[in-house]
Amino acid sequence: MATVIDDQAAAQAASGRTQAARQFTVAEYYRMLEAGILDEGERVELIEGEIVNMAAKIIQHTAAVRRTSKCLSRLLAGRAFIAAQDPIHLDDYSEPEPDVIVASPSPTEYEDHHPTPAELFLVVEVAETSYGRDRNRKLLLYAQAGIAQYWILNSRDRELEDYRDPDPHGYRSNQTYTEEQVVSLVAFPDVNIGVAELLPRK
Repeated sequence: MATVIDDQAAAQAASGRTQAARQFTVAEYYRMLEAGILDEGERVELIEGEIVNMAAKIIQHTAAVRRTSKCLSRLLAGRAFIAAQDPIHLDDYSEPEPDVIVASPSPTEYEDHHPTPAELFLVVEVAETSYGRDRNRKLLLYAQAGIAQYWILNSRDRELEDYRDPDPHGYRSNQTYTEEQVVSLVAFPDVNIGVAELLPRK
């Protein structure tokens, strides 16, 4: 990941003094991509103004993302827009790339903008090495954005954590489902999903 250090920051580092981390806006983030400061192939995302490295895609993670995306696409065909590992625009300082999203249908198929909180029904993060960040920083980020439902699919422990009813401090409701159980969707209460359908085969 590229690091941008100005002369003042370099002088402070040399003297042992520190300053608050520089927050980048989404617009600045894209300018860095256009200028080649960041490589389009780098696995990074913008979280609260910080350019953050994303976890490596191990086999179990990739399989869980694929299975979750396929399952939701099948069950919500014609009712919602499903995307995997694409950016969402939360505010001027955050454009994370969740593993799977369920969004409201768009006439443009989101070719003119990234989905925003008002358009998002569900955000899913598949947790392997990223569990701590998914369970803490990202959970709070998504709750503060007002995303109605957030799933952490823990493929290592073969469980699904379901978070609902967001507020500025997190989610007021949460429940953990085992692979033998079934979970519903806030936006589509008639749709029930077996957790085992989302997990890689044993």
